[in-house]
Amino acid sequence: MTATEHNHDTELADSSKSHHHSDPHHPHVHSEESLRRVINRLSRIEGHIRGIKTMIQESRACPDVLVQIAAVRGALDRVARMVLDEHLTECIARAAHDGNIDSEIEELKAALDRFLL
Repeated sequence: MTATEHNHDTELADSSKSHHHSDPHHPHVHSEESLRRVINRLSRIEGHIRGIKTMIQESRACPDVLVQIAAVRGALDRVARMVLDEHLTECIARAAHDGNIDSEIEELKAALDRFLL
């Protein structure tokens, strides 16, 4: 196990009911269940990408590889949707409650501009 993997595992093991990001603008607090769902999906995507790498190494047919790449793109889009949904229901709602909705919306717009390129 690398130090990075150990640190990541330690962070996950040390997390309580929620996860906080250290952002100076606002706290991001996500439920353990939400984090688990996203991490599980990303782990499956990671495995799928390793499978594509193996396909390339084995000189599999290009159309087959492209189909698998398309599947990964779709899976990443679904993870992005999960993150966005969580952000809208948790972070934006919290910002509205805390009175800093304008800065939260601006930050989301900037992120979406980069994401939607």
